[in-house]
Amino acid sequence: MTLLESATSWLAAQRKAHLAREVTYQRGTESITLLAQPGRTRFEQVDQHGVLHVLESRDYIVAAADLVLGLPQSGDRIREPAGTQTLVYEVLAYGDEPPWRYVDPHRLQVRFHTKQIGTE
Repeated sequence: MTLLESATSWLAAQRKAHLAREVTYQRGTESITLLAQPGRTRFEQVDQHGVLHVLESRDYIVAAADLVLGLPQSGDRIREPAGTQTLVYEVLAYGDEPPWRYVDPHRLQVRFHTKQIGTE
């Protein structure tokens, strides 16, 4: 392992230990509990009339090794506890962007984009 790979691995462990929260990741009828660091991504798109549309996704960064159901797919769901409620998010792609991407060149962490679709 190179020095850069070691540093990336250390940083990923620190994020997971200190910035992540427990969420439920669901694909169809299967679900797992993950430690995920919440974040956001701002997307800008100009339509055919020249109007700028700004969208913001709720992102989650997770360890790639923890994704035992496979890499994120559009339609997968995240359930995040928020006080007495549970916020429900759906994985989706924005514009030409895929629904997920690797965070680092060593593919240790994955960032995926979501949109809130409900509250339970």
